[in-house]
Amino acid sequence: MIRTRFAPSPTGYLHIGGARTALFAWAYARRHHGTFILRIEDTDVARSTPEAVQAIIDGMRWLGMAPDEGPFYQMQRMDRYKEVIAQMLAAGTAYHCYTSREELDALRAGQEANKQKPRYDGFWRPEPGKTLPAPPAGVAPVVRFRNPLDGVVAWDDLVKGRIEFANAELDDFIIARADGTPTYNFCVVVDDWDMQITHVIRGDDHVNNTPRQINVLRALGADVPEYGHLPMILGDDGQKLSKRHGAVSVMQYEEDGYLPEAVLNYLARLGWSHGDEEIFSMEQFCAWFEFDHTSSSAAQFNTEKLNWLNAHYLKLADAGRLAVEVRRRLAAQGVDVANCPILESVVALYKERAGNLNELADAAHPFCVTVHPSPELLAQHLTEPVRAVLISLRDKMAALTAWQAAALSQAVKETLASHAMKMPQLAIPLRVILLGQPQSPTLDAVLEVLGRERVLERLGRVL
Repeated sequence: MIRTRFAPSPTGYLHIGGARTALFAWAYARRHHGTFILRIEDTDVARSTPEAVQAIIDGMRWLGMAPDEGPFYQMQRMDRYKEVIAQMLAAGTAYHCYTSREELDALRAGQEANKQKPRYDGFWRPEPGKTLPAPPAGVAPVVRFRNPLDGVVAWDDLVKGRIEFANAELDDFIIARADGTPTYNFCVVVDDWDMQITHVIRGDDHVNNTPRQINVLRALGADVPEYGHLPMILGDDGQKLSKRHGAVSVMQYEEDGYLPEAVLNYLARLGWSHGDEEIFSMEQFCAWFEFDHTSSSAAQFNTEKLNWLNAHYLKLADAGRLAVEVRRRLAAQGVDVANCPILESVVALYKERAGNLNELADAAHPFCVTVHPSPELLAQHLTEPVRAVLISLRDKMAALTAWQAAALSQAVKETLASHAMKMPQLAIPLRVILLGQPQSPTLDAVLEVLGRERVLERLGRVL
């Protein structure tokens, strides 16, 4: 049974890189009918916040990547970590170290002066025939893992291929601090062991942690999962992804009017491919997903492509669903959406012209409020000859028995013909009066959606 996990630290929001990692782990579990686990690694008490935890959960929910198990919280598993540390001390795979911070600083300074790699020198490491000094009084020790001294630790990475580290390059890292709190690299190992994780999918900034974690797992007699380290995401300009490139909270994309399916589709193509397929559902993605189609080089974020995908999914989306999102945005602007029963029709009219939900809400706004065209626009477009033609059109539309696009179009054409006027001369001032702006979709469609009462009332206030 495949078991994957997404294990973010709640020291900030769920950003786009984390969301892609979660997506690949989630899709791999779905592809193999396995289990996807959400684990919150909140042992960094000083930096972890409840708000960040909630932002992660909200982001996962908005993207539709519900975990099969969890969320689990490391801070609720402290007793388990301490239990395993006690077992390792008893087995000799870990030991107490009394080296002070000052001694470690002096050791590091000396190594750097000699152009050596900074590392713990193993002073308190127990060895056959080695006599250790008596522990210094009043010093609370840390606990270090007794790393193998020779050989290599290697794995066949699902993304990067064969990776090897010489154990001689790995020092005896701390698994519990002097106050007894366990460290990240140790907690991760115990969690993956207890939760029976079979595949660890994460960013390649964790590659250097992996050999240490594998060695601890082996010391515990635990199965070693498979590892896949995803390359970083670069910005449009090839530099490290930053806020100006799109490395913002996933929920910022929701706030900016993106649809979750567009964001997911885009993330899926950041470092993975299935032939030339660009647009696909998450069901298709999960059915296709394997790591042999994942790139080992960095992916490049492209805001223009994301916007293109979002516009595509807006066109496909059900107008009723979009109207719910637009209604929420208009209400946040103080619009009385209860008095806008035509909103779904407005959304259907504009969704093929909008790039995101915020643009859609902006387009819908004049349909739902009392419009006050600017004097400048009226002076520019509503000349006296045009006013006379608009009055004629208003009277003709008021007499219509059926307020439908075809009949409205015919009324406009007849009015233009009888006054020898071209469409733009009439359409632009009419749009200004009705919507407060000179551009809109097809005029007859706008008239139909606005409805007889609104059209005649708005014309009556100006003419």
